[in-house]
Amino acid sequence: MYIFDRILLRDTLPEKLPANALTLTLPLQLRRRSRQKATLENGTDIGIVLPQGTLLNDGDLLSNKQGQYILIKAAQEHVLRVCADTSLNLMRAAYHLGNRHVALEIQADHLKLEYDPVLETMLSRIPGVSTKQVQAPFSPETGAYGGGHKHGHDETFDEDYALAQAAYHAHEHTHEAST
Repeated sequence: MYIFDRILLRDTLPEKLPANALTLTLPLQLRRRSRQKATLENGTDIGIVLPQGTLLNDGDLLSNKQGQYILIKAAQEHVLRVCADTSLNLMRAAYHLGNRHVALEIQADHLKLEYDPVLETMLSRIPGVSTKQVQAPFSPETGAYGGGHKHGHDETFDEDYALAQAAYHAHEHTHEAST
């Protein structure tokens, strides 16, 4: 079994993908796992070993020491697509979803979230907002610190807290320097 332990983010990829790149299609839940066994679309079993907290996005490229490449594709998932008649109403929907700490994909003209009938009902009560259940790739925002929103009860809390403290102290320092 080949182990893939290097990642090239889609934003840093060369214009032309390597000719030997195979494809791995994963739902969001599996794109969040940094260590896993997977089966490529051609039937080959592989292992993925990436730094903890890595989120694979649609279009990222994995490589290994043997010079092989795998293109990551986001799988079609059952999601709720949220549209609105005005940008203000779309922002209202985003506000209410953010207030509930919902993982959210933000596009210019719509939002996407994992399907939830309770949230679908809540959104239907916001004037000018409509929802539709669809099958689509889902790539939610990762959060201001890159790792998503945490509540202090998971293994990455110390790292997230340190990042938040560094941002706070950097902001505090800029005020002291300007006085």
